Amino acid sequence: MQLVVGRIGKPHGVRGEVTVEVRTDEPEARFAPGTVLRTEPGATPPPPTDEPGVPFQVPAELTIEEARFHQGRVLIAFDGILDRNTAEALRGTLLVVDSADVAPPDDPEEFHDHQLVGLAVVTPAGERLGEVARIDHAPSSDLLVLRRPEGRTALIPFVRAIVPEVDIAGGRVIVDPPAGLLDL
Repeated sequence: MQLVVGRIGKPHGVRGEVTVEVRTDEPEARFAPGTVLRTEPGATPPPPTDEPGVPFQVPAELTIEEARFHQGRVLIAFDGILDRNTAEALRGTLLVVDSADVAPPDDPEEFHDHQLVGLAVVTPAGERLGEVARIDHAPSSDLLVLRRPEGRTALIPFVRAIVPEVDIAGGRVIVDPPAGLLDL
C-alpha cells in the first residue's frame, strides 16, 4: 500500500526548490537528503532533452538533494530539478512511500492509519459493527470512521474508554460504544 507523506506545492525561488505540504509525523526522517520518494501518479521520466515543445513529465521517483525548514514550511530541492519552471510542473504531485518500508511504532498503543483501515469492528460480546474505512484526525481526538454493514458510516472517538482493544494480528478493533453513538 502506498502512503502519502507529502504534496508538492509552489516553487520557492528560481533554483528549483519547492514547498511541500507535510503529511507525515516524521518529516525529518521522510525528507532526509538522499531519500528516494515515489510520485503519485508515477510517470516515466522525460527524455534527456532540452528541446522546446517537449512537455515535462513528472518522474516516477524523486531523490531529495536538500531539505530545510523555513518559516514553518519544508523546502525541498530534488535531484535534477534545477529551475523554477520545472519545479512549477511538479506542483500538486503526491510523494509516497510503500507501507512495507515504514517501521511499526515503538509504542504498542500507537498505530499507523494503514494498520487500522480494513479491520473488523466488533463489540466486546463479538457482535460485528462494520469495518474501519479510514481515520479522521480531529483536534480533540482521532476518529475511527466505521463503515456499517448497511452502508452508512459512523464516527467513533479513538479513545481507550470506547476502543479498549486493537488486535492487529487478529484483524479486529473492539469497540464498546455508549448508547446512541452509532445512531448519530
